[in-house]
Amino acid sequence: MLNTSALDAPATGTGIPCCPPLDERALTEEEAEQVSRMFKALGDPVRLQLLWKIAARPGAEACVCEVSNVGVARTTVSHHLKKLREAGLLSSERRGTQVYYRVTTEATETLARALQVERGRGGSAS
Repeated sequence: MLNTSALDAPATGTGIPCCPPLDERALTEEEAEQVSRMFKALGDPVRLQLLWKIAARPGAEACVCEVSNVGVARTTVSHHLKKLREAGLLSSERRGTQVYYRVTTEATETLARALQVERGRGGSAS
């Protein structure tokens, strides 16, 4: 069974990401806190590497043993995976003695929407 407790707060319950595009409306305080947790979790290079490795695996899912080669101890990897899960970026499932992590679609959609700006509105020209 997937552990979705970390997703309960971020999700709206409708399957639609919580946050509007940048140019649609201002974020509510709750939305800002949610997105901030996600970005804070991604602000660590080890966590970013772990999320990237998991996302690159088939089904965007991996066992800890498949992604633990990021230059830190395995216990530290587990700590970082826990932080990504708490931020709603990953869900987890225990299968026997192993824990598998999966990138959550809701989180990636939320981050994409939070950063989406319609061309010609907002931001600087490049």
